[in-house]
Amino acid sequence: MATDLAKFAKDNGVKYFMISFTDLFGGQRAKLVPASAIADMQEDGAGFAGFATWLDLTPAHPDMLAVPDPEAVIILPWNKEIAWVPGNCVMEDEPVAQAPRNVLRRLIDEAAAEGMHVKTGIEAEFFLLTPDGGQISDAFDTAAKPCYDQQAFMRRLDVIREISDYMLELGWNPYQNDHEDANGQWEMNWEFDDALNTADKHSFFKFMVKTVAEKHGYRATFMPKPIEGLTGNGCHAHISVWDAPGAASKTNVFAGAGEGQTGEVGLSERGKHFLGGIMKHASALAAITNPTVNSYKRINAPRTMSGATWAPNTVTWTGNNRTHMVRVPGPGRFELRLPDGATNPYLLQAVIIAAGLSGIRTQADPGKRHDIDMYAEGHKVRGAPKLPLNMLDALRAYDRDKDLKAAMGDEFSAAYLKMKHEEWNSYVSHFSQWEKDNTLDI
Repeated sequence: MATDLAKFAKDNGVKYFMISFTDLFGGQRAKLVPASAIADMQEDGAGFAGFATWLDLTPAHPDMLAVPDPEAVIILPWNKEIAWVPGNCVMEDEPVAQAPRNVLRRLIDEAAAEGMHVKTGIEAEFFLLTPDGGQISDAFDTAAKPCYDQQAFMRRLDVIREISDYMLELGWNPYQNDHEDANGQWEMNWEFDDALNTADKHSFFKFMVKTVAEKHGYRATFMPKPIEGLTGNGCHAHISVWDAPGAASKTNVFAGAGEGQTGEVGLSERGKHFLGGIMKHASALAAITNPTVNSYKRINAPRTMSGATWAPNTVTWTGNNRTHMVRVPGPGRFELRLPDGATNPYLLQAVIIAAGLSGIRTQADPGKRHDIDMYAEGHKVRGAPKLPLNMLDALRAYDRDKDLKAAMGDEFSAAYLKMKHEEWNSYVSHFSQWEKDNTLDI
């Protein structure tokens, strides 16, 4: 039986609910609803003008209603009188097909119909900057190789520990936190879960990190490449498929002694074909996993100050080797290292499922496994596609990939491509200092 949010409020001392949804660009939108009004909102939803957000709607469209998902409600650990709850967007009693959480829910249902329940974990990296976003917040964090820097960690212990304490309180089972490879950069990990739960947690995590950072006088950013010359923010996804959702799952469908090079690293034949779908659709995938102009400053970056970008630029896979787009660190799962911090939490999970289902349905082969250091010997690889050089190339690759577009949904794909092309056009019409520096005296 679904959670009664009015009773939930009474039992937990909640006075307000933030009914939230995520738009096409990953922007989180919310309305604050008094607990006294939540019963009606749980049935009918909170009303939004979709055109006022990044959705392909007009001012003439009727109200879009975000109907809260009561099973995903989270009490704010830093303000227990308020609860956050993600909403499913509907319009005139029909799901809004372009709304990211709806895209993911539909694909989860498709996978479940084929006996597959995708579980994922993500590694959401972020920087702590000064409030204006101009520089890292810790002036003493200057090491050439700052990854795991113990002293730098202690200088930001108040922020990282507070976030980790909240995740422990929420029951997310966080298991490690560290200073990442760039000065001022952090990563916090929690336990993997069903894809929709991971997407909701990912969305809430970004909200929580930004809120806690602001409380301490800093600015948190998940921007893919916020500081030139430093390692960018990745959002690596660890993927496995199980026979049932949640605690009912018993068998990892990806684990097993499959054939060939995938079997050697512990992937079953189904795991091989799912990976094959990721490899097959990789260039188009980038339009979702790397959705901004800035994203391509990360995956096509020159060597960073630490010595490595830790980001791929070629469509290759490997065993336990972090220099490739896909890493298989052990039996039964693989890590997609392509996504960055700007990826939409719901669309990231959706496009992984869409590409994987395509691979299984077509029995796609992931191709040859490469076990070389791609940063040192990548030039030796023959036949592997390069990832898109910029956002426009990624959008064009997505538009050409008819199967992936259909899997993600025609209405969603049309809306996404339209709005992202408008974003690209806005970018290229912008005049930069670089143009003057390199053209003024021509």
